[in-house]
Amino acid sequence: MADVMTAQKVAARTEDAVKVYGKGQTEVRALDGVTVEFAAGRYTAVMGPSGSGKSTLLHCVAGLDSLTSGRAFIGDVDLSTLGDQRLTILRRDRVGFVFQAFNLVPTISAEKNITLPLLLAGRKGDQEWISTVIEITGIGDRLAHRPSELSGGQQQRVAVARALASRPEIIFADEPTGNLDSRAGTEVLTFLRRAVDEMGQTIVMVTHDPMAASYADRIVFLADGRTVDEMRQPTAERVLERMRRFGE
Repeated sequence: MADVMTAQKVAARTEDAVKVYGKGQTEVRALDGVTVEFAAGRYTAVMGPSGSGKSTLLHCVAGLDSLTSGRAFIGDVDLSTLGDQRLTILRRDRVGFVFQAFNLVPTISAEKNITLPLLLAGRKGDQEWISTVIEITGIGDRLAHRPSELSGGQQQRVAVARALASRPEIIFADEPTGNLDSRAGTEVLTFLRRAVDEMGQTIVMVTHDPMAASYADRIVFLADGRTVDEMRQPTAERVLERMRRFGE
C-alpha cells in the first residue's frame, strides 16, 4: 500500500510550512515546519487536538491564507508565487471547498447554487459530469428547492455537489459534518467517499470525528503545529485510540 501511495501523483503539498499569528508575547505558531503530501485520487483526513493547526494547514494549502514561511503547492504551482488575481483564478478553476457552514446562497435554488461558481467563471461546465454529481449526491428531487426548504444534510449535499461541479483537481473540506446529526453526516461522508472511488476525486478533510476520519484512505495527525503520525486504512476504533494518546 505504501509503495502504491508513494507512486501516486501528488495533488497538493507543503514544504516546511510555518504560520505565525501575532508578535512577541502574543505570538502563536499555528504551523511549525509541516511537510506533507496529499496524493491525487485519494481521500486524506487531517486530525489533531484543538489548536493543533489542522484548519490552518488546510487554509494555507488551499490558498485561503498565506504561510509565514515555507511553501504550499497545488499540483506543481507554488502558491507563494501567485498574486491575488492569479490565486483567485487558481482557487476558482482547480479547487473545490466544503465548509462546516454550508455557505449556500439563500435566495436561489439548489440547482443554481450548484452551478453558481461555473456561472461566475463564465463557464457552462460539463453537463454530463454535473448530472453524475447530482445523482451521486442524491439531491435530484430537491433541485428546485431553496436552502431554507432543505434539511441540514441536504444543504451540505448541495454544497458537496457545488464543490464537485467544476471538476476540481482537489476538494478541501473543513469539518463538513460538524453541523450535522449522525445520519446526515454519514450520508455526506458516503458521498465524499463515492466521489473518490467512482469519480477519481481528491479530497483533503479536516475533522475531529474518528467515525468521519474512518472514511479516508489515510489520516495525517497534527499536534502543536507539527505532523506527528499518520495512519492508512483507518478504522474508527484505531483513530479513537490514537486520539486518546494525545491526552497522555
